[in-house]
Amino acid sequence: MINCNPETVSTDYDTSDRLYFEPLTAEDVLEILHVEQSKGALVGVIVQFGGQTPLKLAQALSDAGIPILGTSPDAIDLAEDRERFAALVNKLGLKQPENGIARSREEAIAVATRIGYPVLTRPSYVLGGRAMEIVDDQAQLENYIETAVQVSGDSPVLIDRYLRDAIEVDVDALCDGTDVVVAGVLQHIEEAGVHSGDSACSIPPYSLSPAIIAEIERQTELLARALEVRGLMNIQFAVKGDEVYLIEVNPRASRTVPFVAKAVGSPIAKIAARVMAGEKLADLPKINRDIKHVAVKEAVFPFARFPGTDPVLSPEMKSTGEVMGIDRNFNLAFAKAQLGAGDRLPTDGRVFVSVKDSDKPRIIGAVKQLAAWGWKVIATGGTADYLAGEGINVERVNKVAEGRPHIVDRIKDGDVQLIFNTTEGWQSLQDSQSIRASALAGDVAYYTTAAGSDAATHAIGALRSHSLEVKPLQDYY
Repeated sequence: MINCNPETVSTDYDTSDRLYFEPLTAEDVLEILHVEQSKGALVGVIVQFGGQTPLKLAQALSDAGIPILGTSPDAIDLAEDRERFAALVNKLGLKQPENGIARSREEAIAVATRIGYPVLTRPSYVLGGRAMEIVDDQAQLENYIETAVQVSGDSPVLIDRYLRDAIEVDVDALCDGTDVVVAGVLQHIEEAGVHSGDSACSIPPYSLSPAIIAEIERQTELLARALEVRGLMNIQFAVKGDEVYLIEVNPRASRTVPFVAKAVGSPIAKIAARVMAGEKLADLPKINRDIKHVAVKEAVFPFARFPGTDPVLSPEMKSTGEVMGIDRNFNLAFAKAQLGAGDRLPTDGRVFVSVKDSDKPRIIGAVKQLAAWGWKVIATGGTADYLAGEGINVERVNKVAEGRPHIVDRIKDGDVQLIFNTTEGWQSLQDSQSIRASALAGDVAYYTTAAGSDAATHAIGALRSHSLEVKPLQDYY
């Protein structure tokens, strides 16, 4: 095993026969492999279990005559190269959000104008969503090009139509060249546009129809065979209405694999490794997805250690870990996941609501439910008017710009126990940053998406009527 992570010394040293704690560069890895070859024949190298970095090494290793076990370097490149992959998607008759590639400022403006704002912008071959941004207009796009990325022929910017309020879905699957086995279909709780590593997600999906799930599985099988995957693959889809859009395919293990393995009780990584070594899925243990429980993954964020950071979720990954809640239904599993992530859900008190216009109809059910349970509701201007119009008893509170006492004062005074705050557009994001910062400083539960707010409300309801129970993981299988 070659691992560049300092923590590897305490976690991996007894997992493999030899552990090399070295940088993951082509030069260092080839030197190690030459040492290994001096001790006997090298059957091959597995590059699927280290995220994006080893995939980038695959071609260099293959060029040096090192056999790559599993998916071939050419198939890896086909999935990673935007133009080659778009041609494959068209050939298979699948849908992608409208997109384009820009190699200059002028091209970026032309592509965004053709697609229509808002757009999702990112550098090519990006790690962890770095420098990804949802751009709402040309002025923001020009600022992004000037400050966030260097656009050139060698480092183009990828521009996609942003599917606002779509549901994102992760799929982990195994393929041996003949058979395809879907190990897990995970529905994200936060909408598309939040980085998949930062979004909570549920297995099995908690609100998708069987028809949509079947279509996602069909597309997964098509892609696995077309890419000639050997081992693991991860696909991200976006569901908007009844349409399924393909966002991206990673011909490798994703960060979701350990979560899926624990949720369904199957050693997915082990099965994948045996497939890469030449075994057939038909001869390996079956993966049982027909589970009677719900598992929820929640991201863990380091915001409390970095005063001044804005905890709003975005396409750029900010989480530093994740936890899992498991129970007989979604609401209890979500409540456990929140607790595991260090977020205590209050069961009574005062909720502050300030949401963008498109979220107002989506948030109303949650706010009405909280009010019915005896919660006090406070809101700023437009949201307060909307809630009052829907028959909710709401107290109006000043925005920060409207003078004191304002909402940040109320939060600092300990007068608010729960916050639902969603924003749209650059200026709105800046204006509401102090609300999120004061919530963070005061350890107040806050949700920055409508879907997250709704899930939190249902979890609060579950906590009001049930006490959480502890069971060993094995009791769920």
